[in-house]
Amino acid sequence: MRIEHRWFEHRRIDDDITLIWEPWVEPLIRCNIWHVRGRDSDLLVDTGLGIASLRSAARDIFDKRLTAVATHTHFDHIGGIHEFEERVVHESEAAVMADGSSPMMLRACDFSDEERRELGELGYPVESEVLISALPEASFDIAAHTTRAAPCTRSVREGDRLDLGDRSFEVLHLPGHSPGSIGLWEAATGILFSGDAVYDGALLTNFPGADLDDYARTMHRLRELPVRVVHGGHEASFGRDRLRAIADQYLRSWEKAGVAVPGQDGP
Repeated sequence: MRIEHRWFEHRRIDDDITLIWEPWVEPLIRCNIWHVRGRDSDLLVDTGLGIASLRSAARDIFDKRLTAVATHTHFDHIGGIHEFEERVVHESEAAVMADGSSPMMLRACDFSDEERRELGELGYPVESEVLISALPEASFDIAAHTTRAAPCTRSVREGDRLDLGDRSFEVLHLPGHSPGSIGLWEAATGILFSGDAVYDGALLTNFPGADLDDYARTMHRLRELPVRVVHGGHEASFGRDRLRAIADQYLRSWEKAGVAVPGQDGP
């Protein structure tokens, strides 16, 4: 397999927000890494697979105090979080991050035949033997790569705030994709960092830890949020109209499956 020493790419979204990603990773497990610049400190929303050093690769971007936030603890979002001194996660998933050693699903054989079939139907085919198309160095061992223990320095819950000096993000607890999924909401700008609670692609709901009843409540809540732009955990960013369309689609499909949303008769 080819060796690629430049493991990350990045693109400025606006004066304060930069998207970082791992181009050599298949879309299924290639998460969006968001850097948000503030006056007094910066935020890093999710950290990718940890295959190469994110901190070293982006040292020209990370130029002040930085808080790394895990929107949830699936392996594709917390692989690099151990590199940062300040680490934030929802209280219900703090133990997962502290434990570390979660296996990385980087190979087709890490998925069952049924999982590969379902992922293919959702538009995320697992066709290659491995889900990365390069290595950061010749000695990298795909089979042995795991998350590393990264105890949080702050656990958060609904309503907590992350203050950057000139910007402030409210923590929204958005369970369903995972028990401790969170979003970061900046009401002043209408910006939502949604993690995997919602993104513009097929949402994955059939795996341990997912809960459709919780997810339906989360989706109904997101549908009513006055967002201007959603920066998701995967795929491209989108606006409020698209958010409502995504929410309506899933709420209808889950209603047909018998999932109820308390106090809601349908989208």
